Amino acid sequence: MAEEVLAGGVANAGAVVRVDDNVLRPTNPHTATIHRFLGHLRAQGFDAAPEVVGLEADGRERLTFIEGDVPCPPFPLWSQSDAVLASTAALLARFHAASASFVCSSGMTWSTEMADPGVQEEATVICHNDVCPENVVYRQGVAVALLDFDLAAPGRPLYDLAQLAKMCVPLDTAEDAGRLGRGSLDPVARLRIVADAYGLPPGRAGFLEVLNEAIAVGGTFVARRVAEGDAAFISMWNQMGGAARYERRRLWFARNHNRFLDALG
Repeated sequence: MAEEVLAGGVANAGAVVRVDDNVLRPTNPHTATIHRFLGHLRAQGFDAAPEVVGLEADGRERLTFIEGDVPCPPFPLWSQSDAVLASTAALLARFHAASASFVCSSGMTWSTEMADPGVQEEATVICHNDVCPENVVYRQGVAVALLDFDLAAPGRPLYDLAQLAKMCVPLDTAEDAGRLGRGSLDPVARLRIVADAYGLPPGRAGFLEVLNEAIAVGGTFVARRVAEGDAAFISMWNQMGGAARYERRRLWFARNHNRFLDALG
């Protein structure tokens, strides 16, 4: 049966294909752990993630295909609405509720590339760590599923929410957000939407502190992949302005700290 290459992604760009009602993807050293985790989500009644079908003879994993729309850059206008953003944050809250009861056992391994640096400081769940528009399935503008759990790892729920905000608000200068067609969005107002839709309780100043950590981790992750010579990440790095882009984001976020704090309430 013919394989249809699915668009999107950076690390696995061009290597994720659809075959009938299934998706074939490259595996990684943590695939066995991720499969156990996906099975746990399904047992908890969380059907907003792919179901594991098995492993292929060529080493790829086979997952169920989830019907819907997955926005890719330059992001279409429908994917930029406040309602779409709110539904994405609400889906993350459901995901955390389902993942909270997962018990890590001996022999399990997780990616450390985007993992929460404060994981030992507070109670944890299994975080997705990469909830960007390209990793969410929507139907009629409502988020219905999360994709690509390759970077999942134990962490604070607030850190996972910060990663979502960074990539989906997005938290970027208007210049940099505009590179992907999102320069007209109001990041201050949209961060409040994320917090409200997720159900973040009062006392939200700590969320900004975690956002600072998430912004730092993201830049370090991409720079490391570039230094390793990963062609896909080098292309993205150059397209988005290199190291200067991440420094712009950091300084911009610091300058607007009080505006974000006021918006969060």
